[in-house]
Amino acid sequence: MARFFLRRAGSAVFAIIAATILVFGFSRLTGDPRLRFLSEHTTQENWDAWGKEFGLDKPLVVQYFVWLGHAARGDLGVSLNESRPALAMIRERLRPTLELAITGWALSIAIGIPLGILSAVRRGSVFDYVARSFAMAGQALPPFWLGLVLILLFAVRFHWLPAGTRGGLTNLIMPAATLALINASSNLRITRSSTLEVLDSEYVKFARAKGVRNMVVIWKHAFRNAAIAPLTNAGLLLAAFLTGTVVTETVFAWPGLGRLAVEAVRTNDFPVITGVTLVFTLLYVGANLVVDLAYAFIDPRVRFR
Repeated sequence: MARFFLRRAGSAVFAIIAATILVFGFSRLTGDPRLRFLSEHTTQENWDAWGKEFGLDKPLVVQYFVWLGHAARGDLGVSLNESRPALAMIRERLRPTLELAITGWALSIAIGIPLGILSAVRRGSVFDYVARSFAMAGQALPPFWLGLVLILLFAVRFHWLPAGTRGGLTNLIMPAATLALINASSNLRITRSSTLEVLDSEYVKFARAKGVRNMVVIWKHAFRNAAIAPLTNAGLLLAAFLTGTVVTETVFAWPGLGRLAVEAVRTNDFPVITGVTLVFTLLYVGANLVVDLAYAFIDPRVRFR
């Protein structure tokens, strides 16, 4: 198990290092950040002073290592728009993103996986057809449309919930429900197909022949062996939620990392762009590492690969 963990942790570290190179490289593709401050009154002295202030008077490789050293200490630079530390701005937006992402993800798991199992167990029934229709509709509906429909119904028509912005629990319901309903469909579809494959296996038929109770067959024998694919999908969904659900955050005016990233790109705020992208990478790699380790607990064969 320790060997398996070290291999996965090493792969995660390598992915993070590669991501830092890409993040820094892409941040320079649009040219020298000093070009953003150019005006008719800019002098060579101003240009040289900006170069020393931002460390842009050094070779690109040296700039990368200087930036990486500062990033490792938590210094992601100062926002060019707000003259505030980029890390402080990211911290302010991280908590709303975590609230929305974890709530929406938990709801999508709670809806999709049980419905997928029931759909597989009741294959060919009316419930199965309804569940499969829900899965197809969920994957076809764009999140902005569903979000606007929820606002129209529950905020404009019935006045039950606030239309947007972050506040109490009532503000969280509609954006979390938008994420959950859209993404529960993929959990349902993958869980159903994995469970159907396992239910048709010989060891499940043998367990039924021995007289094992149906609930034990489903949850102990079938679902545990079918859980790898749903776990992978759930992990990827969590990583996607954590790295900013831009559309949902925009529709509901939710002050998360996704909106911060869009604002930074729109205004060419390089320190914030690189900082947010780096945080996104860490969250995504971390979520995938947790999923990889969860494989080893679900399927012992994974530990010895």
